[in-house]
Amino acid sequence: MQDIERMLSDSSGEIIDISGSHRDSGPPEWRKDMPNVIPVMPLRGVVLFPGTVAPLTVERPASQKLLEELLPTGRLLGLCTQYDDSVDVPGANDVYKIGVLGNVLRMMRQDSDHLLVLIQIVERIEIVEFTQELPYLKAEFKIRENKFPRESDDWTAKIANLRESADEFIEATPHIPDEANHALQQIESSAILTDFLATNLSMEIAEKQSLLEELDVEKRADKIQASLNNHLHIADLQQKLREDVEDEFSDAQRRAYLREQLRAIQRELGEGDGADEQAEDLRERIEACGLPETVFESADRELKRLEMIPPASPEHSVIVTYLETLAELPWNKLSDDNHDLVHAQEVLDRDHFGLNVVKKRLIEYLAVRKLNPEGHGPIICLLGPPGVGKTSLGKSIAEALGRDFARISVGGLRDENEIRGHRRTYVGAMPGRLIQELRKLGTRNPVIMLDEVDKIGADFRGDPASALLEVLDPWQNSDFVDRYLDVPFDLSQCIFIATANYLDPIPAPLRDRMEMIELPGYTLEEKFEIAKRYLVKRQLKENGIVNRQAKFTTTALKKLVEEYTREAGVRNLSREIGSICRSIAAKVAHDSSVEIKVDAEYIEEVLGPPRYVRESKSNISEIGVVNGLAYTPVGGEVLNIEAVRYPGKGAIKLTGQIGDVMNESVQAAWSLVRARHKDLNIQWEDFGKWDTHVHVPAGAIPKDGPSAGAAMYTALASLFTGKRVNKDFGMTGEINLRGQVLPIGGLKEKALGAEHAGIRTILIPEGNRKDIRDIPASAMKKLKVIPVSTVEEVLDYVFLKR
Repeated sequence: MQDIERMLSDSSGEIIDISGSHRDSGPPEWRKDMPNVIPVMPLRGVVLFPGTVAPLTVERPASQKLLEELLPTGRLLGLCTQYDDSVDVPGANDVYKIGVLGNVLRMMRQDSDHLLVLIQIVERIEIVEFTQELPYLKAEFKIRENKFPRESDDWTAKIANLRESADEFIEATPHIPDEANHALQQIESSAILTDFLATNLSMEIAEKQSLLEELDVEKRADKIQASLNNHLHIADLQQKLREDVEDEFSDAQRRAYLREQLRAIQRELGEGDGADEQAEDLRERIEACGLPETVFESADRELKRLEMIPPASPEHSVIVTYLETLAELPWNKLSDDNHDLVHAQEVLDRDHFGLNVVKKRLIEYLAVRKLNPEGHGPIICLLGPPGVGKTSLGKSIAEALGRDFARISVGGLRDENEIRGHRRTYVGAMPGRLIQELRKLGTRNPVIMLDEVDKIGADFRGDPASALLEVLDPWQNSDFVDRYLDVPFDLSQCIFIATANYLDPIPAPLRDRMEMIELPGYTLEEKFEIAKRYLVKRQLKENGIVNRQAKFTTTALKKLVEEYTREAGVRNLSREIGSICRSIAAKVAHDSSVEIKVDAEYIEEVLGPPRYVRESKSNISEIGVVNGLAYTPVGGEVLNIEAVRYPGKGAIKLTGQIGDVMNESVQAAWSLVRARHKDLNIQWEDFGKWDTHVHVPAGAIPKDGPSAGAAMYTALASLFTGKRVNKDFGMTGEINLRGQVLPIGGLKEKALGAEHAGIRTILIPEGNRKDIRDIPASAMKKLKVIPVSTVEEVLDYVFLKR
């Protein structure tokens, strides 16, 4: 309950015949011992009139103290209405000076904070002077007598008309109880009649106070008659309206009409629940957000439903949430693009080292967006191993364009509702992740990254990858329909960038909608540059170390890259640099003046002995030993392919964790050597009396692929011809049974691996001549690259004459 004194029931209560209100009566008995000073209780939100009995709830501590001190000695108190209902502790200047005199009939305590009192209102009074304000008000007062008009036919007719109007009002107003009509007939005094009607009529507090202050009974009757006429006119209009539309109203419309009347009454009483204001606010927001016509029609239907549904209904909150979602979506809010390609190139170069092919393709993509902003651009998928910078490339594109960026991780997603949203019929329904991100960003053209699309799952809740088919189709996503919204939303201005580690797990229809941009693993040189330019600075900053306190040498960084990490990306490299920086931080925390030189010895002191040893070229030229070149996700490697023979029956044995494809390459090389034994000057009988063993070292590491075919052939040919293979040569290439050397992939990485191992000449397939330009210029200064077409050319280059 609010902390106010207010009426608890119909304030007409019991009609008391107050003798002082009659024209010819003498003063009542109770006036003989009336005190000069009485306590005054302020009233909030109510005006009382003589001739009634009013039940009041008393909650204010001051008012409760007033009653507790009054009742042992007397029962008379003043009751004056406050000017401002919001004042909790009213003083002498906060109440009207005209009030009423009350006689406390009964008091009952409901609990420790509430008193219930029954007060008989006996007279109008005027406060002459307040004599006390604390702990409660006290004042000198005087009684204000009614002024009656002369008896005349006009006055008699006026009172009769007043009674008749009152009867009509009672009959036309269903909420007034039937007892009121009976009470009205019992009233003889014109003064009490006017006070009774003033009590029951719905008026503003100021109007009622004006009637209380009016002592002229005739003028009071005129004002009440005017008010009754107004109420009767409104009642007639309402009755006519009800009769006119009675047959056309459905039950739902009738309830809506009644609820609207209830809200109007609540607004008049100051008791509204804010539901109508909420609906009006939603309508204004919906009209202001620029919805497409079809969407606005749907929103308008929901707004009309909202007005007809009571706030207590669960459906009410569902509709409010839906409309708020519609109002907060960026239907026509687009961020301005920055089409400065020079700036875009600077951002990409600043954030990423290398990846020149990828950067070139992204600049081309941005150039197309500049020339045709409304065009349907391709959906890009960045494909590459973990840690090569796919996600950060998306952020750089967003920064280069000046757009907002959102990352949605779809790895492990198994519920298609996460993409399409939930239908509103479900409890706790919400839009899909795409609509949620757009609502959060507040723009319709952000860069949205769909991370790890190759790891999307599927179960009984649907297939999210299939749900993405519409999202990632530039010709369909202009009318994307989220199930929660159930209206089309234009996604065509969004730039979608997907990322994946592997191509095969991506469903073919989804793969067909994306343009694949492959990010190869970083080479050793690229990792070294990334560590020097980015990782060291980042880890020093994260560990609270200033540049002068730690200096990483070139040797130390190369050692970290080559001997402590083996990965396609740079995440582990960053962790190892972080370990070094933490060890430095421990020393700096003890002595801030320390300056540490991070060299190879310091690396081994902190991280221990090297964890990886890379293969190097053969130290001597031997029979049956060939430097093969291999591509791995962590860079190029040298494979020392070895072949030996021993007395047997012509069997061939393969070891070294060789996969099926490499196994077939060995079999093809073995068949080709045997088929060309005459050209190689090999006696056929030798194949039957020797067993052959082919081994690829680093046997714990799985190896596969066809590109070692040329090296396998060379090793077997060297073994059976007895010719040594030049240790300074490396080779790569697939072979067929006709002796042709076929193109391979990963030439750049293989060339860098050869250069790193000390090889100075490499043989490559003629079909890879076009890829020589991808080999860094620094490596080409140390390498001689020779394209070959057949295995005969390979042997001519690598077999030593002696």
